[in-house]
Amino acid sequence: MKYDYDVIIIGSGPAGFSCAMQSSKFDKKVLVVEANQEHLGGAWINSGTVPSKALRETSRIIQRYQNQFPDEAKEKPYAKYLMGDLLSYKDQILESKNKKVEKDLSKNEVDTYRGYGKLLDKNTVEVKNWEGEKKKFTAEYILLATGSHSKVPEGFEVDHDVVLDDNSVLSLTHIPRRLVVIGSGINALEFATTFSSLGTRITILSYTSKFLPFLDGDIAAELNKVLTESSIEVIQQVRDLAISVNDLRGTVEVMHSIKNDKEKGRKYVLETEHVLYLGKKLPNTAGLGLEEIGVKTDKEGFIETDATFKTSVGNIFAAGDAAGFPRLASASFSQGRIASCEMFQDDNTLKMPEQIPFAIYSIPEISNIGLTQKKAVEKGFNAAVGRAFYKNITQGDVSNQKVGLLKIVFNQDDFKILGIHIIGERASDLIHLGQAVMNLGGDIRYFIDHVLNYPTYSEAYRIAAFNGINFVHKAGVKYKKILK
Repeated sequence: MKYDYDVIIIGSGPAGFSCAMQSSKFDKKVLVVEANQEHLGGAWINSGTVPSKALRETSRIIQRYQNQFPDEAKEKPYAKYLMGDLLSYKDQILESKNKKVEKDLSKNEVDTYRGYGKLLDKNTVEVKNWEGEKKKFTAEYILLATGSHSKVPEGFEVDHDVVLDDNSVLSLTHIPRRLVVIGSGINALEFATTFSSLGTRITILSYTSKFLPFLDGDIAAELNKVLTESSIEVIQQVRDLAISVNDLRGTVEVMHSIKNDKEKGRKYVLETEHVLYLGKKLPNTAGLGLEEIGVKTDKEGFIETDATFKTSVGNIFAAGDAAGFPRLASASFSQGRIASCEMFQDDNTLKMPEQIPFAIYSIPEISNIGLTQKKAVEKGFNAAVGRAFYKNITQGDVSNQKVGLLKIVFNQDDFKILGIHIIGERASDLIHLGQAVMNLGGDIRYFIDHVLNYPTYSEAYRIAAFNGINFVHKAGVKYKKILK
């Protein structure tokens, strides 16, 4: 049977984009369906990863400047800088990235069509455009890369004026003096530290009993120091949220209670200028016609896939946020490529690596890969750790970095690396050196036996390795044997 395309991709975010590019390299005819009428790239470029990190980078530069020149810190950034100026940098980046994505797809002869796609059967996609017109396309394979959205809050509404979300906060006309961030995840910390570095007084209201519980214990302890020094308050297990405007005081009031509060029934009120709601992410899978053709989803609507991102319907694939964990742009790029290779390569052996790095673009950054110290012990490893604090490395002195820790978790029996955890400047880049050594089967002695540029933040690996070796040595293993 002849189809219009070899593959139709619904969504042009990182998973959809990478699948389109890889499929074009196989000389396949590709159609990308994008719901956004103006831009390609999905939330990745237009409302999520790229714009938030652009604002974060501007905030980080201002913070570093103030740390380097203490007299500059006497005046809050919100009194000196206009939000419009900070966001103009973000707008320039978005324009550049949008043009590049459009150019890359065009250059590789990938067709695009604007509108909302729906599966009519396993080979047919119906697209409804912004004028309400419907058009059908057929393909041998289909990739669902529709992304995700925030869960609708209970007890209040996001009006994009008083209560903002991760999109509308990037259109603020001023830097707020006070901001309440409602959220329990990575985005909450990223936006909280970004605005805190601009002088905003921050309170985080978390629904969970522990904020970012997946962090290694030492990294969590360092983060708590950062939050304390930045006067960022984290209130956990909040319940019964209600938001109102007090016209008399000219403030926004956020009322909440706390689960298991000793003062049962007590209501707390926070005064703020704006509220930023960052709810749990849910997949954009409603209305895709999945149930009708037998594509299985979990109870929250995330599409179930195998290791090659194939769904329960053999020729339909799903990748990116719509397919659930880990919901990272970095992972989505690989997922889209793996899906394409499974479609069009008879001998495809590509799979997602067992260990992938995570990064939190807070100020300072946090990144990790592999097991925490606690998990390593629970799994039965004879675990040891090596630590290096930024304040003890030369680059930390040069860059005036008082906060930072690189921690290596390794097995004492063979010195293989089990996990790496970093908080500090350039953590998201630093993690890749450890990732390479770890995934290529190297051990902690690599960082002692090889020369690393000096001064660099990478020197932390060498110091952490020596620290770990010294720990094992003191535990009774002969030093000469370790160095063999």
